[in-house]
Amino acid sequence: MAFISRAPAALALIAAAALSFVQPAVAQSVVTERAGWTVIPTDKDYPTLLDDARAAIKANKMGLVTQAGPTEVAKQRGETIPGNMVLGVFRNDLAVTIIRAVPAAMIEPPVRFMVMEEPDGTASLSYIAPSTVFAPYADEGGEALAGAVATLDEIFAQIANDATN
Repeated sequence: MAFISRAPAALALIAAAALSFVQPAVAQSVVTERAGWTVIPTDKDYPTLLDDARAAIKANKMGLVTQAGPTEVAKQRGETIPGNMVLGVFRNDLAVTIIRAVPAAMIEPPVRFMVMEEPDGTASLSYIAPSTVFAPYADEGGEALAGAVATLDEIFAQIANDATN
């Protein structure tokens, strides 16, 4: 009799444990947010979001300094992986300001966006805030670095908004 009285509680515990493994119905990015990161899931497919990100970079008067992604090279080797492209973005006037403020900080640029194809066929845009990227140099960079980084934060947020909307 005692076993029967505990059965509903045991079944509830088993059901709760099983439900913890169920994926939520809302699409989420395979890239998870971390401190300083912005991850924006979209309804766009990978090629569209990649094109829109490139266009937003240009429209916001930033330079597309680098582009790197493993997808095409993996395909040449017979591997299939989701679309992934990392876009390195910067601008010379900001580089000059930063190198004058903290020469060592110039190891950080270009600051990057990542376009990732999601399992459901949509794509996400992610980036680490420039203020996070340059945080290790804040104490020695003074107002010049702080101003350049604040400008970069605004521009990156605008690029992300333009690309994902």
